[in-house]
Amino acid sequence: MSQPNKDANIGEKYPKLIDSFGRKITYLRLSVTDRCNLRCFYCMPQADFNWMPYENILRFEEIIQLVRVLACQGVRKIRLTGGEPLVRKDVVRLMGDISNLEGVEELCLTTNGVALAELAEGLFAIGLRHINISLDTLRRERFQEITGRDLFDRVWSGIQRCIELGFSPIKINFVMIKGKNDDEIADFALLAARYPIEVRFIEFMPIGRGSNWGRDYFFSSDQAIELIEKRAGKLVVEQRRPFSGPAELYSLKGGKGTVGFISPLSHRFCSECNRLRITADGRLRLCLFSDREILLRQMLRDGIGQKDLAQFLAKAVMKKPARYLAKDYDVPHCDRTMSSIGG
Repeated sequence: MSQPNKDANIGEKYPKLIDSFGRKITYLRLSVTDRCNLRCFYCMPQADFNWMPYENILRFEEIIQLVRVLACQGVRKIRLTGGEPLVRKDVVRLMGDISNLEGVEELCLTTNGVALAELAEGLFAIGLRHINISLDTLRRERFQEITGRDLFDRVWSGIQRCIELGFSPIKINFVMIKGKNDDEIADFALLAARYPIEVRFIEFMPIGRGSNWGRDYFFSSDQAIELIEKRAGKLVVEQRRPFSGPAELYSLKGGKGTVGFISPLSHRFCSECNRLRITADGRLRLCLFSDREILLRQMLRDGIGQKDLAQFLAKAVMKKPARYLAKDYDVPHCDRTMSSIGG
């Protein structure tokens, strides 16, 4: 995906991103907007919130400067998130520009799928292959209840279009919420038997001040595995792929796809964390569950050079915590909402 350029040897002069615990940072989750065309109850405040002011959102040239430097420092995987990234004007062009930066080996997108049917062909044309689509139910009425919008048919059409075009991997992100959609877990696992996709079961996390998270809503990965094996048969452990992230992967006998389980609460994976997050308003976030952030936007607008930016980022990474901290019976929490952090 990446193309050679005249700065190809610049990375040799830049410090690699290794934190104080020896973890190499190779993965960036980059939010390009906090805006979204859905209102999922577990992600976005349902009232009393405002979008970030437009002038606070990172400009495309600032994003490119950041990614270029980070790629020279060893970041190989870039994931664009939101809000909903596809609502930002000209985001397909931005993704094409990122894909051509030296050092970027894998470009990914996380989307709610609402705009995919119209934009999938353009995304495929710029070289995007790895796409994650959020979908928490296969029932139209329940989709409207969870997301606040009656758009299930558009999302499903977008998924089908991605399969037709040959995106790979296609991952379906399913947030498990007890009493809301846990009765569909086996149905989603069977999707991975029918289609060449990876269905990823994600534990519901307590993120955001006033979060709707509660212990009564929590459904663990272990419970999901037990439920799937009762309904669909034995799960077979799959070997983890490069850049596969924290998901533990399995396949169903004779199935076309795989299932994965992301278990931040029941099975911590902090010791393997290799990621950074940059919010849409240009704040570096070293841990999802920590509200400690480092403001990058102003230094970019003040004209910081690439070498100085690289030195700053290398020092900042040294502040990455060993693990998330939790106060309430080992359950972590942060004040900023997921839509504001970047999914």
